[in-house]
Amino acid sequence: MKPQHILVASALAAASFGCSSNTNESATSTTEIATLDSLQQKLDTYTSVKLTADLSKLSEKEKQMLPLLIEASEIMNKLFWYEAYGQSDSLLATLDSDAAKQYVKINYGPWDRLNNNEPFIAGVGAKPEGANFYPADITKEEFEKADLKDKASQYTFLRRDDSGKLTTVPYHVQFKEEVQRAADLLKQAASLAEDAGLKKYLNLRAEALLTDNYQPSDLAWMDMKSNKLDIVIGPIETYEDKLFGYKAAHEAYVLVKDMEWSDRLSKYAAFLPELQRGLPVPAKYKSETPGTDSDLNAYDVVYYAGDSNAGSKTIAINLPNDEQVQLKKGTRRLQLKNAMKAKFDKIMEPIADELIAEDQQQYVTFDAFFANTMFHEVAHGLGIKNTINSKGTVREALKEHASALEEGKADILGLYMITQLHEKGEVEGDLKEYYTTFLAGIFRSVRFGAASAHGKANMVRFNFFKENGAFARDEQTGKYRVNYEKMREAMNKLSEKILTLQGNGDYAGVGSLLNEQGQISPQLQADLDRLSKANIPVDIVFEQGTEVLGLAK
Repeated sequence: MKPQHILVASALAAASFGCSSNTNESATSTTEIATLDSLQQKLDTYTSVKLTADLSKLSEKEKQMLPLLIEASEIMNKLFWYEAYGQSDSLLATLDSDAAKQYVKINYGPWDRLNNNEPFIAGVGAKPEGANFYPADITKEEFEKADLKDKASQYTFLRRDDSGKLTTVPYHVQFKEEVQRAADLLKQAASLAEDAGLKKYLNLRAEALLTDNYQPSDLAWMDMKSNKLDIVIGPIETYEDKLFGYKAAHEAYVLVKDMEWSDRLSKYAAFLPELQRGLPVPAKYKSETPGTDSDLNAYDVVYYAGDSNAGSKTIAINLPNDEQVQLKKGTRRLQLKNAMKAKFDKIMEPIADELIAEDQQQYVTFDAFFANTMFHEVAHGLGIKNTINSKGTVREALKEHASALEEGKADILGLYMITQLHEKGEVEGDLKEYYTTFLAGIFRSVRFGAASAHGKANMVRFNFFKENGAFARDEQTGKYRVNYEKMREAMNKLSEKILTLQGNGDYAGVGSLLNEQGQISPQLQADLDRLSKANIPVDIVFEQGTEVLGLAK
């Protein structure tokens, strides 16, 4: 399968931001750029997708809201550029090659997100672990010793004053003009909103951008039930901060709800308490009661921006991340159906043809892919949020390792949930479909590289499953066959291991697991290289915006 060529740069959602100087050295001449052939190969790892949705069921006012929400989202691109790199224009101005500019824009910087953040422009050093959230020369020891009460806040930058001393700068101060404009756009959209819950959320989210107090808007977002439009916007995920995993990065999704699919999914959140009680782990690791005042919905996404648009693209959302909100109200799980279908058609099916045993390829289905992805998000609500030994929240105790382990937990407990609900008759289809599609999904995700929390989590699971006989590789065909009974055993065993590490806040133990099991073996790398030789894309980029949707700006 030959991927389409990348879209012109204007179709890629990225913009310059010149708020402060960047500590990373950029290329100074086009002679330092990697060869055009190699850049084109990198571009060809992505295939382009037009983000559209059926807008016919929206009211006229809802259609008028979409351009406002998209414009507010475009501002998140600017803020994320600053967080990931610094000044985008200072880098882009040095590049004469369109291919180099396009790949820089896909990655929001000169580091390849699908290749462990390796620089792809000569003259650029390694990406700082703390991206641009911290001074590039900061050490963990210096951070720990700093007497700054908000240093670990998700919404502050660490900077140096004129004397070199560490200080903090709140996001809403650093980005004063930009968040004011975004807030104004959200308020304009709120004035058009016909759904009371959406109107309340948009106004509170606008206020949150100006104050960095996101909990009221998170609670309002959880209360929305009947809205046809949605927007996820602001500093949300902490994956970009690989120094501590503290700092949230700006992103946005503009969404149109698929009401019919959402109705089909609404029943599953009610099973969370029962599934929590049945987790294969001692009682002290499952004593928390997950909230059930949460919903599970299907959406078509019509715009990605910032963190969500960088490198590999998200196909499902589980939010809010605030542990207090999760314990009080649960989370909302948003399945991005159109993006998911694009990845299945363009990536998953070709991978299965190449790497899954021929007689098991029939079990790789979109419904199973959708369910595995959906229950991954639901499974974030299972397990434990606070350590059992007074080390604080799991996220605080595990620091930069928290995201990768949490993604691994959600993947494995998602499969556990499917297994349990299938036995209860609540999930249809052959269980073989979910297990075989799960293995094909690992091959898809590990191609994101170890720099991705999802990629590292998938690699840990692949190696763990391999050691426990969950699948076997045929040496003659180079294809993999699932052992369904042993996969179930490995699923329970790995679930217990991850939940125990989280509950204990075992930072060293998680670090060992990720370092020992989070590696790609030469054999697996050779098999992944076969996918590249077969021109199977790794991920997608979008043609998106008001014009694609046929809307006037």
